Amino acid sequence: MHLGIDVGGTKIEAMVLAQDGMERFRERIAAPQGNYDATLAAIVGLHDRAEAACGGLDSVGLGAPGSVIPETGLMKNCNSTWLNGRPLPQDLADRLARPVAVANDADCFALSEASDGAGAGEHVVFGVILGTGVGGGVVVGGRLLAGPNGISGEWGHNPLPSLAAAPAVVCERHGDLSARRCYCGRVDCVETWLSGPGLLRSAQALGCQVATAEAAVTAAAKGDAPACAALELHQWQLAAALAVVINVLDPDVIVLGGGLSKVGLLYDGVVERWDRFVFSDRVRTRLAPPRFGDASGVRGAAWLAHRTGL
Repeated sequence: MHLGIDVGGTKIEAMVLAQDGMERFRERIAAPQGNYDATLAAIVGLHDRAEAACGGLDSVGLGAPGSVIPETGLMKNCNSTWLNGRPLPQDLADRLARPVAVANDADCFALSEASDGAGAGEHVVFGVILGTGVGGGVVVGGRLLAGPNGISGEWGHNPLPSLAAAPAVVCERHGDLSARRCYCGRVDCVETWLSGPGLLRSAQALGCQVATAEAAVTAAAKGDAPACAALELHQWQLAAALAVVINVLDPDVIVLGGGLSKVGLLYDGVVERWDRFVFSDRVRTRLAPPRFGDASGVRGAAWLAHRTGL
């Protein structure tokens, strides 16, 4: 029995998977806000209830909203900021009296989809999160790539590629949209454009009167011209950004996750466009929706210790 715990900004979810990938336990609770000790206590409580329900656990993995600094074991880059600078892996191991494998939540998503999801059976899988932020994870031969800096797959904080390879009319149609400063301090990171808030900002800049990214997608489906323009721009930008991943990593499959992965028109729209940016005669990489949807993060956490050796 393998326990996965997914720590988010508003919820913490636990799931136990049996060796065959079948779910044996699942519970979701509200995440304590701004309180490190309360977060630890909530995770320990979930572990104890899962262990009692399943009669024992063989491994424990945790998906965190940030990364572990290799030299110190402290957390960094967590949007749940009360975790930053804290020794979360060691504190959990001490409280549970057992090893705990910890990885970024986007890495857990990628591992889930590579293990028994949309990328099962493929050698190189790139998992993408398109949600409130933009992240990613890389799995090769069934093993998660962590990297010496703990940031493998963090394509969301690369600069957004130029659309110069797109037809000239594309840039003419969308005009000059203002540069966007990212919370990381850089300008025009992929995340500032391709996240849910990024899509909303594009729609509003192009004249769409909406308050959420979901509303922009709905408006585009109804033929609203500014919303349609924003979705077209988003497809071109996503195609160019994923082409960089393909040119560097050459994955067999890219699996989209996060809220925007539910926008069906992105898949054909991106595939129709990314060949202009990929350095190949044709693009053989598949672009796929997640098999497990919102559950992929916690499932990947469950597979962490068992399948990666972390």
